[in-house]
Parts: sequence; structure tokens; C-alpha cells
Amino acid sequence: MTQTLLLTGDMNFQGVTDPNIPFTKVADTLRAADVVFGNLECCFYDRADHDPGQREGFYAPPSAVGALANHDAVGCANNVTYGEDAVMASLAQLDQLGVAHTGAGANVDAARQPAIIEREGRRYGMLQRTSIYWPKNQEATISRPGVAILKAHTAYRPRMDELAPNRPGVAPEIITWADPDYLANYTAEISALVENTDFAVASHHWGPGPDILAYQTEIAHAAIDSGAGAVMGHGPHMPLGIEIYRDRPIFYGLVNFSFDIGHHGKHGEWIGLVAQLILDGDDIQEAAFRLVRHNADNQTYFCNPAEEPEELAIIQERSKGLGAAFNIVDDRVVIWRKS
Repeated sequence: MTQTLLLTGDMNFQGVTDPNIPFTKVADTLRAADVVFGNLECCFYDRADHDPGQREGFYAPPSAVGALANHDAVGCANNVTYGEDAVMASLAQLDQLGVAHTGAGANVDAARQPAIIEREGRRYGMLQRTSIYWPKNQEATISRPGVAILKAHTAYRPRMDELAPNRPGVAPEIITWADPDYLANYTAEISALVENTDFAVASHHWGPGPDILAYQTEIAHAAIDSGAGAVMGHGPHMPLGIEIYRDRPIFYGLVNFSFDIGHHGKHGEWIGLVAQLILDGDDIQEAAFRLVRHNADNQTYFCNPAEEPEELAIIQERSKGLGAAFNIVDDRVVIWRKS
């Protein structure tokens, strides 16, 4: 018997006073899926004087947690799950609602724990890390609440092509790579999760723009090499490319699933992706995605992919050479099918 796994992008519920509003138009689809996992990019924490333009975290009304009633699990490792009190209060709200979580906790061991969901005898595991975080005590430690990170590094290499030596001011080549120690710990945790579940999802908060950087590919490939069935990326509020690696999908950037207010006020007319995997145990039968937008009332709704040719062209261009097909089938774009 096949099961459906949905992976949703960034969700921020700042200013949401009625938790029924954000997903009222997609609730039936969420309920119909066997497992739904998304990136929670806010804390449910009551702090009236909080200004996200001046502080690192995004704080949403605690009552807004009800919007996640049709999510089975969320990842909390990202750059806005910030502040010890806010982190712990938010996780308590998720626990009360019965939504599993990964990527944040009372200490580093708790933050690194996977979310486990069981459906009709099958076990799904999710791990989330962030490579984007604040150096001001956001990382969880052995004694401090915070998020689970996967550190990455940046270097700038002078260009040595035939024009660079006689062109002062030529921009350097940007080099990125994952920290070896953090990556080794992470892949070991994925391997352990794979042994204990039927299907494992590796989830990452990264960026900063439309280009897929070397460290992102390094982490994604390492996750699948360690047994992950799919990789779910998020962070840049724009679609990134999609890769098929060893017959496993890597969604480098799912964009938003519910995001109305950010650091700079209202978010604009974004488009997001919802990854849809049809599974038979650990065997993927089909990997696809659906497109979503939001309206003036901050309600997420599904789009007809045939009516979004410009957005599809952008995603396809950013996926060039990465092995993903783009075939519109009814309400979804199929990127891979088992032959």
C-alpha cells in the first residue's frame, strides 16, 4: 500500500490571530496526506514589544499554533528560532498540540533528536539543521537551549583567468564547504535514523540566494549517501533548483508555505513549492511538487502549474543539469517516476 508524504516550505505566523485562516484552502489536501512535514520559521511566544526588524527572532501569538493542526511534524532549526525563553515556550506549544519537532531543544542533544511519525506500521523520520544562524548564542549547547546547526565556511579565491591579472577590482570566486566535524556528526545521525525508520527526510535551512552553493550540494549528497530518502531545503524566499541524485529528490528551496510578515514588513507575491512523494515503504514511486501562493487574507492556495509558465521556467532553468524532469500531470509537476 502506498502512502503520501508532503514537505512544505517556510511557515511564519506573525500577526495571525485566527489559526484557521492560513491553511483553510489547503486543509483537505493536508488531511488527505499520510504525513506532512514543514519548516516552522517562527516561535510561538507572547512578547508584545518584540520588533522583528530590530531583533533576530520571529514571534507569533501562541494561539496561532493551531494553524499546524494538519502538520504531523515541523523543523525548528533556522535563523529565527531565537531566544532561550522563546524556543522553549514554542516547543511547549507544539507538544501541547501534538506536533512532533526536530532541530531545536533544551540542549544540543535534544535539538538533534529526530521527529518520528508512525503511520499504519511505517515509521518516518525527520532531521533538521540550519547553516544560517546568529553567532550570539543561538546554537544549542550541552547546557543552553537553541537550534541544531551544521556549520559551513566561506573563502574568497582570486580569479586567475586571462583577464583577472590586468583588471583591478575583479570579483573573487566564492568557495563554500560544510564543516567536516559537523557534517560527520550529521551523517552518522542520519545513518542511525535510517536504521530505525522506513523513510528518512533530511531538512536544511540555508541560502542566501537562487544559486545552489557547493556546501549545499555537499550536505545534500552526503545526506542521501547516508541513507536519507529525500532532502528538503528552505531559507531563501525564492525557488531553487531540484536535483535527482541516486534516484532520490533534493528540493534545494521550497520557498514559503505561509509567510505574510517578515523583517521588512509584508512579504510580496511569492510562489512556493509543496513536495509530494508517493512511497511504498522506503521505495519512492513518484516525486512531484505542487505550487502555492497566498492571497490578501494570508490564505495559502494551490495554483494550476499550467498557468504558471514563467515560474516553472525559472525553476526548470535553476534545475538544469540536475536530472529532474518537469512533466505537468493534472495539479502537479512530476520530476521523477520509478521505471
